[in-house]
Amino acid sequence: MKIRDIKNKLEKATIAVSTVKSNKPHAIAIMYAKVKDNKVIITNNYMKTTIENIKKNPNICLVFWEGEHGWRIEGEAEYHDSGKWLDFVKSMKENKGEPANGAIVINIKNIRVLG
Repeated sequence: MKIRDIKNKLEKATIAVSTVKSNKPHAIAIMYAKVKDNKVIITNNYMKTTIENIKKNPNICLVFWEGEHGWRIEGEAEYHDSGKWLDFVKSMKENKGEPANGAIVINIKNIRVLG
């Protein structure tokens, strides 16, 4: 499966994001993500632990559902607090009035269908 197959569903979903640091899992829910250049882009508006974890361990997992079907996206995350990815998240209408402190850019390694 390719990200383009689920792009529209992902961009409308509430998404669970999981990271790990020192064998300790951390999960958050986010309201939106975007797909660009076959990567998943998430805005850092108020994240602290998630960003710290990504800097120590880039492995990341996203899970979201639509009705009876779900998807898990596994990948490696890069954090950008300057440059084109920061400019991209700052330009998103969803971030209007938010700080858009940085961009999490996920290089997708695997997509699995759940349910």
